[in-house]
Amino acid sequence: MTVTACLLVIGNEILSGRTQDANIRFIAQGLGAIGIALDEVRVIPDKRERIVNTVIECRARFDHVLTTGGIGPTHDDITSACIAEAVGVPLEIHRESFDLLEAHMGREKFNAARQRMAMLPRGATPIRNAVSVAPGFSIANIHVMAGIPRVMQAMFETLAPTLKGGAPLVSVAWHSTQLSEGNLAEGLEAIQARYPTLDLGSYPFERPDGRYGVTLVTKGYDAARVEAAGGEVHALIESLGCTPVAGEPTFT
Repeated sequence: MTVTACLLVIGNEILSGRTQDANIRFIAQGLGAIGIALDEVRVIPDKRERIVNTVIECRARFDHVLTTGGIGPTHDDITSACIAEAVGVPLEIHRESFDLLEAHMGREKFNAARQRMAMLPRGATPIRNAVSVAPGFSIANIHVMAGIPRVMQAMFETLAPTLKGGAPLVSVAWHSTQLSEGNLAEGLEAIQARYPTLDLGSYPFERPDGRYGVTLVTKGYDAARVEAAGGEVHALIESLGCTPVAGEPTFT
């Protein structure tokens, strides 16, 4: 069975449009490489009830729940407390994290606000990173990471080897100019019906010189079936009088 994950992007700044999320693509690709399907992404505000209820719902539906955002030192960084509430454990100082942060910042600068970053749900395992001493954490099937992209990426690199996945996600892509979705829709639907466990996508493009076309991508966790379906996509493109070109189109 496919191992699934849900990503919760937490932050009012994302919903208001002030900040553009830069983490979803990185996480989706990273999970796919270790055989975990990112099955859903939700963007939710920094509101205690919303975070707690969403975490409770999603941790019951997915094998893994990942979160980004809300673990800094300010008043609206409430993710850690909400995760503790959702799991039913107290939020408390994690002594090892406290000592590391104090040593990194110096006792004078390690004020009460910064000490909040050393508070983790009881029983949580810190997620260290090479960029910031402040930790994320894992508890049960929930994995909490920073929202700042470079810090999140460092945390994910630490987290990924600890996650149990399956076969890695593989894909086959073909593209062709002068190919239109209207012409290929029926044939692509028939291929999808023969391979219901795979994801077949069609993505129109237009080159800077005005030439247009479509990229057809076959993705899944069964490499043999992906290859077979990719072969049928190749044949479909040829049957429409177009020349299949391997991979995604490049615009240079």
